[in-house]
Amino acid sequence: MTPAARLSAAIGILDRVLAGAPAEQVLTNWGRASRYAGSADRAAVRDLVFEALRCRRSFARLGGVESGRGLILGGLRAAGTEVATLFTGEGHAPAPPEGPECQPQTPAGLEALDCPDWLAPRLKESLGGDFDAVMEALRHRAPVFLRVNSARLTRDKAMDRLAAEGIATRPHPLAPSALEVTANARRVESSAAYREGLVELQDAASQAVVETLPLAPGDRVLDFCAGGGGKSLAMAARTRLSLHAHDADPGRMRDLPERARRAGVAIRILSPEQLSRQAPFDLVLADVPCSGSGSWRRAPEGKWALTEERLQLLLLTQSAILDRVAPMVRPGGHLAYATCSLLRCENSDQTAAFLARTPGWEQAGTLRLTPRDGGDGFFLGLLRRIG
Repeated sequence: MTPAARLSAAIGILDRVLAGAPAEQVLTNWGRASRYAGSADRAAVRDLVFEALRCRRSFARLGGVESGRGLILGGLRAAGTEVATLFTGEGHAPAPPEGPECQPQTPAGLEALDCPDWLAPRLKESLGGDFDAVMEALRHRAPVFLRVNSARLTRDKAMDRLAAEGIATRPHPLAPSALEVTANARRVESSAAYREGLVELQDAASQAVVETLPLAPGDRVLDFCAGGGGKSLAMAARTRLSLHAHDADPGRMRDLPERARRAGVAIRILSPEQLSRQAPFDLVLADVPCSGSGSWRRAPEGKWALTEERLQLLLLTQSAILDRVAPMVRPGGHLAYATCSLLRCENSDQTAAFLARTPGWEQAGTLRLTPRDGGDGFFLGLLRRIG
């Protein structure tokens, strides 16, 4: 595909996404239907689509209209690329700009930061003086991070194994198991190091959350909102545990048994009926459903799909999960409440409200991270049961 043809493909995909279709689904369908597109073409189109979604407001202003064409035009103008050389209408190239597309304006304020107007007051309240810098960071592609399976090898040896396969990495300070991929990230999942369970794809901030957890050999641990099991695997790599995983949607955990086998660890998956029989636990991790505002670099659609109504429903869900899992913790044990959110209402406000309504608990620690720290935005509120 020519560069201009890639732009045309991205425009068509973005139009479907703007109409409400999930970006990953549209990209997958396009890839299957476009057999002429090689792996480099698919990667380039994907990058164009996600860059446009991260910068949707500012690119729409620069492109003159909020459409697939407008976003791609805005992206080119933001990069200082001469639009006329690509929007020629020749072959598979997009047609030349017309109408409002020929009248770009410079984005300013919240528009330049690609921040939804309604959410800005909450974000400013939560981030304080870091607001502008964090919102700017969320406009850019996230680094690719790996977690070294420290139960199997050291970080230095993992770097050597990856380097032998042409994958360059460097240590990241957020966690002793964290590596940032600096070259050939798309080779990771086909590498022997990955297939053998020596490394896993996991954000560095997520790893930092697991490193903060009070884990001792032999502890009985429940990962209550396990999802794909990334944090379960990271906990298993830290020390020998009696590790259990649960998720309200069991389908999200379907790959966990194979991932655990590859990593050489044992994780018992629990049904809702089994939870009460297995309690109490020394530690329950509740990485709850949230706005995902800390991970908008990776999932930019969430920035524009979030509404006040949706946020209020999430707050109710989060408080309900805290109340549900608290009785599963033994006296003296810990409840770890985690989100990948930047919003105080989902983070410290939730743990404070839980402590206010639930006797016999105390605050044992807090971790707050934003994309300025290198990884995603994360919050961890560590609570200890004292009664």
